[in-house]
Amino acid sequence: MFLIAFLGGILTVLSPCILPVVPFLFAGANRSRAAILLTLTGMVLTFALVSSLAVVSSAWVIQASNTGRHVALIVMVLFALSLISAQVGDWLARPFVLLGNRLDPNSRKNSGALASIMIGVATGLLWAPCAGPILGVILTSAMLQGANADTSLLLVAYGAGSALSLGTLIFAGRGLVNRLKPSIPVTGWLRRGAGVAVLASAAAIATGASDVLLANTSSQGVGQVEQGVLESVPKVVDYLVSKVRADNAADNAKGAMPSLSGAVEWINSPALSNESLKGKVVLVDFWTFDCINCKHTLPYVKDWAKKYAKDGLVVIGVHTPEYGFERILDNVRAKVKEYGITYPVAIDNNYAIWRNFDNQYWPAHYLIDAKGQVRYTHFGEGSYEAQEQMIQQLLKEAGTQAPAAG
Repeated sequence: MFLIAFLGGILTVLSPCILPVVPFLFAGANRSRAAILLTLTGMVLTFALVSSLAVVSSAWVIQASNTGRHVALIVMVLFALSLISAQVGDWLARPFVLLGNRLDPNSRKNSGALASIMIGVATGLLWAPCAGPILGVILTSAMLQGANADTSLLLVAYGAGSALSLGTLIFAGRGLVNRLKPSIPVTGWLRRGAGVAVLASAAAIATGASDVLLANTSSQGVGQVEQGVLESVPKVVDYLVSKVRADNAADNAKGAMPSLSGAVEWINSPALSNESLKGKVVLVDFWTFDCINCKHTLPYVKDWAKKYAKDGLVVIGVHTPEYGFERILDNVRAKVKEYGITYPVAIDNNYAIWRNFDNQYWPAHYLIDAKGQVRYTHFGEGSYEAQEQMIQQLLKEAGTQAPAAG
């Protein structure tokens, strides 16, 4: 599984979710090899730590995660300003130089190392990679078993794979910068341009503009490649493979609908139960508000909820958080309103409904017929036409007339 996690991390470089943090890493391509490696190490370890703690429901952990992102954005803004202005850079570096001199009066290497690690830590706090099949399996294990050494090591392996692919690209860019060094004015413009790019990226993450920029991107292709890794790498446990494979067999019954009990709060509706949904065709959508894949599927889910409500379809969004800041109830309420979601949403902060469904993926769609039987499942993006056709089929079986698919 460590090999699979490592390979999954390598594939992350192909995912659009990596784009917001790329400027932070590439801005330092002209630094020493040791500094780049320290930055990547800080990113990997911070990502593993934050992701491990994300499954802990303690209020202080949630708040620390949210605060950490704000601090990381401040660090990145200062980093950007130091690239744009040499004077600002000298002013910001002064405390680190003084600290380095105190630690080792004969060397200032400590100050440079500390600054590099800080950039890596800030990047790790801001990096929220797409939860494809491989990362989904790792995070699901953490959710079900709690934060533990095995899960943290898997996350480190995943982060190390990402660091390898990103590091390869950064060192390639570093070679280009070194060839341009004889032209000092060009190098200066490159440094300032990198600072502007970092500043723009920090602003995009802080304002949520990065979500808009990534709205038309898709990780479906990368997800399919990860799926292939899960299915082809030797010694992969069949149980894990079966949980992340997108099952599109419409006639394959899945058994009775699992319980919807355990949500900490319901939005747009009083608490729903299996009993209250008898005779209804139900679509259960597991999502989380910062998941780019979920954002891509939401327009389809909202359209089905509106289009087939009069025919008896009930859409239920189950918001199961992936990261700490997604556990904050006010954040979820605000995003439900922002995204224009009007159907019932269960806030599943304790992963109770997630466990009931034995789910392991964001987004995940479960279609239940009027008799309360799970008839169809789909994990990830895509297959929207097939899903809508299944909705129509189940509505017709229930005795309603569904309109033709658009």
